[in-house]
Parts: sequence; C-alpha cells; structure tokens
Amino acid sequence: MKRKLNQYTFQNWFRNIKAVCKQLIIPFTIFQAIRTFIFPTTIDVLLLAIFIALSLAYHYEWI
Repeated sequence: MKRKLNQYTFQNWFRNIKAVCKQLIIPFTIFQAIRTFIFPTTIDVLLLAIFIALSLAYHYEWI
C-alpha cells in the first residue's frame, strides 16, 4: 500500500521551494513552447515535455 505524505511534516524551506516552483512552472512552460515552435530542436522538445509533466504533476498534486 502506498503511504501518503503529509505536507505539514516537510520543513519550511522545502515548502517554500515547492511554492516558488509551482508559481514559475507555467511561465517557463509557455516560454519554452514559444521557443520550441520557433526553433525546434531535440533539447527544446525534451525540455518542453519535462515542463509539461511538471505542470501536470503540480496541478494534480502528485508532487
């Protein structure tokens, strides 16, 4: 059985880092999507996929 993590057991610095990342991931994803459409390279596509996966993880609270 998977054990669910309690968000209040984390230290304050970890919660702050998580909150900052949650706020910045959408602008980074949008910027990377525009960059990928203009100059598509393999690294840009992989980075965009990572950003989209992180955005979904934060939205569905998997992280």
